[in-house]
Amino acid sequence: MTKKEDPKNDLQSMTTQKVLITLPRPESERSPYFELSKKYNLDLDFYPFIKLEGIHARDFRKQKIDIQEYSGFIFTSRNAIDHFFRVCTEMKVNVSQENKYFCNNEAVALYLQKFIVYRKRKVFFGADSTNESLFEVIAKHKDKEKFLYVCSENQQDNEIVNWLKDNNCDFSLAFMYRSVNSDVKKLLAKNNYDMICFFTPSSIRSLFENVPGFQQNGTAISVFGSNTSKAAEEAGLELVIKAPQHNMPSMVAALDIYFSESKKD
Repeated sequence: MTKKEDPKNDLQSMTTQKVLITLPRPESERSPYFELSKKYNLDLDFYPFIKLEGIHARDFRKQKIDIQEYSGFIFTSRNAIDHFFRVCTEMKVNVSQENKYFCNNEAVALYLQKFIVYRKRKVFFGADSTNESLFEVIAKHKDKEKFLYVCSENQQDNEIVNWLKDNNCDFSLAFMYRSVNSDVKKLLAKNNYDMICFFTPSSIRSLFENVPGFQQNGTAISVFGSNTSKAAEEAGLELVIKAPQHNMPSMVAALDIYFSESKKD
């Protein structure tokens, strides 16, 4: 990435802020990201720093997990839901209507409608997208359910795993997909971003594997998720946004607050 001459984040001195969102471009033009772009005159680029590969059913069987033995399923992303039902289809596993689903936020929970008949008494989600609110929901059911936490083999949330262990939950990890680094060298070489937004620890690792010795040089770094925050700080990055928080449950909400306050400076 080209080094920035001025490390200051002065929005008033720049007509347009160039922001990189390390996610695929939203399919709908009604995405709140585009509303944010218009509101603050942002030039948004979308490019995922990682790609997900599904683990084939024949390889999943090596984990010796009988999906039908579990009654509660934990999902922290739509990808986890997609790959869970993909593996169930490949293995010809019938998903019981009595299963309960525990999601980290409402958006992930609502995505279940693509695969099941959505019933609120079977689908639960955290109130504010934080792990703490997810734990509150799981705690009410931990003595009655056997949980399967569906996640990437190289991206599971250790905070969730540790909580399940510390609270004596009956659970297993189900690795149904894995993350692979995208090649972002050319993207970063030809663009001088004012801000980069990260959503997973794997995307932080991808940054430094693509650009060893990456120097921040005034680029604002925003992260979503406690594990992403930890990975970024351990890599030596200085963060301007750490979401979610009570007043910013999403990255969009966090960016809205950040750019609104920056305009006041």
